[in-house]
Amino acid sequence: MTPNEAIGQAKNGRLLALYVVVGEERFLRDEVVAALRTAALGNGVAAFNEDKFTAGEVDAEAVVGAARTVPMMAPKRFVLVRGIERWDSGSDSEGGSDASSVKKLAPLDRFAEYAGAPIDSTCLVLTGQKIDGRKRLSAIAKKQGFLVVCDVLGGRELPGWIRDRASARGNPIDPDVAELLAEIAGPELAHVNDAVERLALYAGEGKPITEDAVSACVARVRTADTWDLVAKVGARDLKGALAALADAYDPRDRGLPLLGALAWSIRQLARFQAATESGASTDEAARRAGVYQPFRARELAQRAKALRPKEMDRWLLVLAETDLALKGSRRPPQAILEDMLTRLCTAAGPRGRAQTGHS
Repeated sequence: MTPNEAIGQAKNGRLLALYVVVGEERFLRDEVVAALRTAALGNGVAAFNEDKFTAGEVDAEAVVGAARTVPMMAPKRFVLVRGIERWDSGSDSEGGSDASSVKKLAPLDRFAEYAGAPIDSTCLVLTGQKIDGRKRLSAIAKKQGFLVVCDVLGGRELPGWIRDRASARGNPIDPDVAELLAEIAGPELAHVNDAVERLALYAGEGKPITEDAVSACVARVRTADTWDLVAKVGARDLKGALAALADAYDPRDRGLPLLGALAWSIRQLARFQAATESGASTDEAARRAGVYQPFRARELAQRAKALRPKEMDRWLLVLAETDLALKGSRRPPQAILEDMLTRLCTAAGPRGRAQTGHS
C-alpha cells in the first residue's frame, strides 16, 4: 500500500485494524500516522483513547492489552508503536531461562499472531524505518494489504510530488519549475514541503508558483544567473563564469541551491539535445525537456547549438562530482564551485592538452 492509499483510506473512514508503516522517508511516515490518528479518534478525547509506545521499551503484550481496551466516546482507540526496527533483530521466539518457562513469541511474531484476529475497535499502528522482509509479520502485512511503504522519492518522482502538493494548495506549478524546486530543495520531503508552503504563501491564493518565486523564496539565486553561467561555460569563458559565480554565490547555503539550479538548466539542455538528435522538432524537443513556453524553446535551441559533441556527458559528470564534494568535503564551498567551473570550461586539446577560451 502506498502512503496516499493509506491516507485515502483514513479520509474515507475505511480504517483497517492494523497498519505497519515503514520506510526511510520520515515525512511520509509521519503524514500517514497523523491521518490514521485523526480518523481513528475523530472528535473523541485523545487522553482517553490513545496510547503511544516505543519498541524495545515495552512488552508486546502491553501493546496488545492497550489495543483490547474499549474506546470511550471516540470512533476507535489509536495505539502507536514507534521504532519497530528495534524488535526486528529478535529471534522467532524468546524462551525463558529454564525449561519450565513458557515459550514466548518475539514481539513482531506476536503482532503477526495478532493480525489473525485484530481488534476492530482499535487502530494499531506499528511504524519504523524498516522491517525484515523475512519476518512473518512482513509477509502477512504484504499479503493482507496493511503494509504501508514510505520510501524516499527518487529524482523522477519528486517533481510529480511537488506538483501534487502545490495543486492541493490551489497553486499550479509548471513541470519545469517543479523540477527546479526538486533540484534546489530536495531530496528531504520535510524541506521540500516547507518550500512549497512558503511559495504558495508568496504567490497568493490561486496564483501559479513561478521561477521568479522560487528564486525569491528558496534558491536566493535567479535562474537567469544560472543560464548566464551555462552560456559562459559553453563559450569556455572561464573569467566570465567565475565572475558570474561570485555574483550568484551565497555562503549561507554552501552553494547547493546554486548547483541545483545549474544542474536543472543543464539537464534541460541535455534532454532537449537528445530529443533533437532523435529527430524531434524544436517544440517537441522542448516539451520533452519539460519546457512549454515558446520563447523558452527558442532559448534552448540557441544554447544547444553552441554545445560541442559529447560535451553534455562530461558536464553532467562534473556536476555529480561537485555535488558529492559540496556535501562531503572540508574544502571551502566556493573553491569547490570555482574548481567545477574550471573543469567545465576546460576541453581536451588535439594532443590531450587542457584548453580554455581564456588560457
